[in-house]
Amino acid sequence: MNAPATSLDRLHDLVLPPAVPWWPLAPGWYLVIALALAAAAWMTLRAWRQWQSNAYRREAARELASLESSAAIAELLRRTALAIAPRSEIAEKTGTAWLDWLTAQFPEPMPDTVRTQLTVGVYNPSPAKQEFSALRDYAARWIKFHHSPPC
Repeated sequence: MNAPATSLDRLHDLVLPPAVPWWPLAPGWYLVIALALAAAAWMTLRAWRQWQSNAYRREAARELASLESSAAIAELLRRTALAIAPRSEIAEKTGTAWLDWLTAQFPEPMPDTVRTQLTVGVYNPSPAKQEFSALRDYAARWIKFHHSPPC
């Protein structure tokens, strides 16, 4: 005996559409990828230029490690300053004007011992260890953190 067919017996499962593929991408994604690649290329170029423009800092820091006199450190500071400012501006600076220029390019004030070493200490062949280490530390910080003067 067959039971009469009801409307529920004639129902079928829902047929789902196929999953949306990831590829090919919609046109908007190509634009997003192009913009991301352009931004990455610009940031890489900018980082490369920044690294190249700081080559004089790396070279000065390397040379500072081998210097043993106040006069040599004073000369290194002047050569480093020549990398960021015109020769006409640096060459005319002597004495306190030179020290004031160095201080103006650096956010940290110059200690008195360093000021003395850069003015009088360059003529002293054997400075005190503590004063010399203060000069070397200040020079290392100045080389690393100074900023270029406004044009």
